[in-house]
Amino acid sequence: MPYLIYLVVFLFGLVVGSFLNVVICRLKTKETVITGRSHCPQCRAVLKWHDLIPVFSFLIQKAKCRYCQKKISWQYLLVEIATGLLFIFIFNQLYPDYINLIYYLIVSSLLLVIFVYDLKHYIIPDKIVFPGIALALLYLVYTQSLSPIWAGLGASGFFLALVLVSKGRWMGLGDVKLAFFMGLILDWPGILVALFLSFFSGAIIGLILIGFKKKGFKSEIPFGPFLVGSTLIAMFYSQQLISWYQSLWITLFL
Repeated sequence: MPYLIYLVVFLFGLVVGSFLNVVICRLKTKETVITGRSHCPQCRAVLKWHDLIPVFSFLIQKAKCRYCQKKISWQYLLVEIATGLLFIFIFNQLYPDYINLIYYLIVSSLLLVIFVYDLKHYIIPDKIVFPGIALALLYLVYTQSLSPIWAGLGASGFFLALVLVSKGRWMGLGDVKLAFFMGLILDWPGILVALFLSFFSGAIIGLILIGFKKKGFKSEIPFGPFLVGSTLIAMFYSQQLISWYQSLWITLFL
């Protein structure tokens, strides 16, 4: 029985991931996600139900549009699978705490959209961040825990200082808004863990890209994916990471 539940959660995640792909694409084209049938972004052909089965349609059609035979981005498959796996992980962590489970499933979905959209377009969309902030504030009011607001203000203030000092060369205002959203989700000290992980991973990946000559020292690299990835880790493992760091510090220096 438990395995069947995980299968249902995974399949639900695939369906949600398919919807997130629609959101990601239509944010760019400014189409509504409420109405209008799905269509091929290349030939604009309206897709039928059997073209929209998560994962399976992509594989059966060999990553090509059934109508124009042009390649379909691997984004669709990867987002669907990532959403399914993330939903299983969150379900395993929080079930049967239904309120927290639903909240973190929605938050993780918003973060996935931000991750992919910023990676593709170098923009953190307000249409995703602002609803996320509103949802987080409502959740904090419901749980009567308002201290994360200070974490959000502290994180966004730090990023705003970086924007002002660098005149927008290091960070953008989208990062400031995302940092506030992160603080609302993570509180203290989780936000510090997420910020450390994001800057550390960003530096490592940046050096690797420069080493392989994919980027230069002055090249722009979207920071949103590092912030999102670090937030997803810190949501559930911030205390473990802090404990590990403290034990490592004691072992090395005391």
